[in-house]
Amino acid sequence: MRKTIIQLAFAGGVMAIASCSQSPKQQEKTEMKDTMPETEIMGDRFADIQVLRYTIPGWEDLSLQQKKLAYYLYMAGMSGRDIFYDQKYRHNLQIRKTIETILETFQGDKQADDYKKFEVYAKRFFFSNGIHHHYSTDKIIPEFSEDYLSVLLSKSDFSKIPSDGKSLEEYIAYLKPILFDPNVDGKCVSLAADVDNVKASASNLYDGVTQKEVEDYYKKKIVPGEKEQPSWGLNSKLVKENGKIEEKVWKSGGMYGAAIDKIIYWLEKATTVAENDIQKQTLEALVKFYKTGDLKDYDNYCVSWVKDTASRVDIANGFIEVYLDPMHRKGAYESVLSMKDLEATKRIAAIAKEAQWFEDNSPIMPEHKKKSVKGISAKVITVINECGDAAPSTPIGINLPNQEWIRENVGSKSVSLGNIVASYNYAKAKSPMIDEFGESPEVIERAKKYGALAGDLHTDMHEVIGHASGQINEGVSGPDVTLKNYASTLEEARADLVALYYITDKKLVDIGVMPSIEVGKAEYDSYILNGLMTQLYRIKPGNNLEESHMRNRQLIASWVYEKGKADKVIERITRNNKTYFKINDYDKLRTLFGELLKEIQRIKSEGDFTAGKNLVENFGVKVDQDLLTEVHKRYESLNIAPYSGFIQPKLVPVMNGDSITDVKVEYNNDFLPQMLEFGKDFSFLPIHN
Repeated sequence: MRKTIIQLAFAGGVMAIASCSQSPKQQEKTEMKDTMPETEIMGDRFADIQVLRYTIPGWEDLSLQQKKLAYYLYMAGMSGRDIFYDQKYRHNLQIRKTIETILETFQGDKQADDYKKFEVYAKRFFFSNGIHHHYSTDKIIPEFSEDYLSVLLSKSDFSKIPSDGKSLEEYIAYLKPILFDPNVDGKCVSLAADVDNVKASASNLYDGVTQKEVEDYYKKKIVPGEKEQPSWGLNSKLVKENGKIEEKVWKSGGMYGAAIDKIIYWLEKATTVAENDIQKQTLEALVKFYKTGDLKDYDNYCVSWVKDTASRVDIANGFIEVYLDPMHRKGAYESVLSMKDLEATKRIAAIAKEAQWFEDNSPIMPEHKKKSVKGISAKVITVINECGDAAPSTPIGINLPNQEWIRENVGSKSVSLGNIVASYNYAKAKSPMIDEFGESPEVIERAKKYGALAGDLHTDMHEVIGHASGQINEGVSGPDVTLKNYASTLEEARADLVALYYITDKKLVDIGVMPSIEVGKAEYDSYILNGLMTQLYRIKPGNNLEESHMRNRQLIASWVYEKGKADKVIERITRNNKTYFKINDYDKLRTLFGELLKEIQRIKSEGDFTAGKNLVENFGVKVDQDLLTEVHKRYESLNIAPYSGFIQPKLVPVMNGDSITDVKVEYNNDFLPQMLEFGKDFSFLPIHN
C-alpha cells in the first residue's frame, strides 16, 4: 500500500536525466556523464505503452566493494522474476515460454500483418508480466486472429514449448480460450462491491476458497488487541485440497523454492561485501526469512532494514505490496535495487526532519495523531535495477515497511526514485498535453515553470509524512482486516491528502524546499485535472474505475468538487465544446482537503468499513461517461501513451579469473530482446507451481 504511481496528468518543467533537486553543479556533472539523447530515452512505443530508459548517475563513484554488492543484489532481485509472473496468473509461465519460443523459432512470414500484431501482443504481455493489463488488470485480448494462433505454433519449434504432453492440435485448443475468451479469467484483480472478490479474481493467490473462507481463516490467526502481529498470509497461497484449507508457503523447500534458492545464493554472496555490520545483519535476516518462511523472521528483517540508514547501496526485496490480492494480504514479489543520491536527498530529508511538526499541525482529530513520530528516514535514490511488481512499470516513490506496528514503534523508510522521475519528466515535457487541457495561460505557464518540482514535493510528502501519519485506535485491527477491498484506495487517498494539505503551506518555503506557494498551486491544478479528467484516458469508454490509485485520485477530486460547489471553489467550464476545470479559491480548496483527510483518517483509525465503502463507491468508482468520451477524443490527436515503463540497465562484471575487478553498466538494450534475454537467464520455476 506504499507505492506512489506516476501521474501522467500534467507535463512538468523540462528536465535532463538528473534529479530536479540536484544543485546546478551536481546537475552539470550528471548531464555530462550520464545523459542520453532523447531517441535513447524513448525506448519503444506500442499499444498504450511508452517504454523509456533511465541511467544510473554516480555509478562510477562507487567503490569496487559497493559495485560488487550491487551486482550480487541485482542477481538476487532478478532471480525472483518468475515468481511474479506466476503470482499474477497460473498459466503465465507456460504462455511466456510459448511466446518466447515463437519469437525465437518462427519460420513463417514475419512481415505479415498478423505477425506484427503478435509482436505487439508479446510486448504487452512482457510489460504486464502476464496476460492481464498491468494497470486495469483486464485480460489483454490479442489483435491477431484465433486461426493465426495455429500458424504461429505450427511454424515454430513446438518441441521447445511446455505443452504438458498435448499434441499441437490439443495445445491450440487448450490455449484459445485462455488467450481469446474475455469470460475466462477475464480480471486479474476484482475490487467490485458486493461480489466474492476472491472468486472473481484470476490472480494465482487462492485456489478453491471463497472470500468468506479467506476472511475466516485469517481471522482465527489474529489476536484481538495485539498490534505486534505478523502480516498473516503475506507469503503464501491459500488453497483447499480434499476439503481442507491450508497455506502453501513461499520459501526455500516450499512453493517457489527453486527461484528462492537462487535469491538466497546471491544474497549470501552479498553479505560478504556488505558496507557495514547493520547491512550484513539485514541481509542475513532476509536470507533467514526466505529459508524459514516464518513471518516473524520477516518482521525482524524489516526492523533491521529500517534501522540501516547509513548504507549507500540498498535493496527492497521480498513479498511486499498487496495490490495483486483483492483481500490485501498476499505480497507480490518485487525487488528495487538502488543507491542513495547524496545531493538530492537534502530536499526530502528537510521534510522528514519536520515530520513531528506536520503531524502536530494536521487537521485530523487529536486522538488520531501520533504523539511521537518515530524513525522516519527519507532519501532520494538512484535506481539501479527493478524486477517483479516494480518493473517494467515502476513507482516513483516508496514508503516501507507496510506493518503498522513497525512504523509506529520503529519507523519507516521513504524514498523518491530520482532518476526514474527524471526520465518521466523528460518524456512528459515533450508532451503537448498541458497546452490541450490547461484551463488558462496562467495555469499552463505555472505548470511549465513549477510542475516538475510540485510533483516531486507531492511524492516526497505522500511517502514521508503521508504514509507515516496517524495511528490506529487501540483494539482496532489493521486496515487489511477492517477496510478489506477498500483498504488500499483509502490509504493512498490519506497519504495524498496529507501532501495536498501541506503543499500550499508556507512551512515548505520556510524550510527551503520550494520557492513560493505558486508551486503548491501548480500541484492543485495538476491534481484536480488528473483526478477529474485526464486520468480517464487510461480506461475504456463504458468502464468505471477499478485500480486503487485511480479510485483514490477521483475520490479526492470529486469530493472536493462536490463539497465546494456552493462556493464555486472548483468550476467546470466549457469553451469551444471542450471541458476545463478552473480552481477559483485555492485557500478554500486546501480547507476541503483537510476536511476529507480528517474523515479518512477517522475511518482508518476506527476501522469504519461502511463509511469507507460509501466514500469510495460514491466518489471514486463511477465515471462521467460523456467526459470519458471527450477525453479520449482530445487525446487522439496528441499521440500520447497513457502508460510508461522502463528498460532496465544491465550490470556486467569484469572478470580476472574468478575475481571481479569491476562492474560495468550496459544501457541501450531494446525492450523485446531484453525480455528474451531475461527469459534465458532468470527462468528457474516449473511452469506449474
